[in-house]
Amino acid sequence: MICYFSGTGNSQRAAKQIARICQDQVFSINNSLKKGPGQTLHSDSSFVFVVPTYAWRIPRVVEQWIRDTTFTGSKSAYFVLTCGSDFGNAARYANSLCQEKGFSFWGLSGVVMPENYVAMFPTPEQTEAARILAEAEPHISQLADYIKGGLPLPAPPIKLLDKLKSGPVTPLFYSLFVRDKGFTVTEDCVDCGLCARRCPLGNITMENKKPVWHGNCTHCMACIGGCPTEAIEYKGTSKGRPRYYIMEDEEHG
Repeated sequence: MICYFSGTGNSQRAAKQIARICQDQVFSINNSLKKGPGQTLHSDSSFVFVVPTYAWRIPRVVEQWIRDTTFTGSKSAYFVLTCGSDFGNAARYANSLCQEKGFSFWGLSGVVMPENYVAMFPTPEQTEAARILAEAEPHISQLADYIKGGLPLPAPPIKLLDKLKSGPVTPLFYSLFVRDKGFTVTEDCVDCGLCARRCPLGNITMENKKPVWHGNCTHCMACIGGCPTEAIEYKGTSKGRPRYYIMEDEEHG
């Protein structure tokens, strides 16, 4: 089973490509999060977790979801991380999580896809994003072939900087930057409510025809990236940057 968590679409797109090659089904972690903890998920094939890279590890919300979920059937787990540049030493922490859950860890590999962290980094124009997506497809197919063949994913060399990023830097990054107080909304808002429906943590409500954030944010960028009128901004950093959103279907509760 191919389980994905996605904010603006990179991981969903990769998950569906892997599922097509492996002839397996996809499962939305986004929707599962909205239903609350304590669920059971069964798969006769390997569990493949396709998620974005957050602060050089798998997202904390996904880590907690894996801890809170009961997995039956296969005990094999793969991890495919989408990223704007690199994923540090994320494999170490995914491996530890697998040991905690009784999974056999079959590797973690990353796929460079268009940068979507508009709150902090420059995002690509549409033509550049299309080029990056096209270049990612062969790599995703290669990883899918490993998974389909029951082979471990290739392990890239880990440098000291990777260990630092995924080690002491990760919790510091979350404490300093991952918060929703910087989100604002302009008069371009049309009260469509898409941001509230797309938020995987149910952190947004519509009040007086405007979105309001309630402090439980993972910085997935679904709200700002998918706003049809580009009415949402993050501090002063997002202004003028292209918005990136390629979700193939909406995430409803």
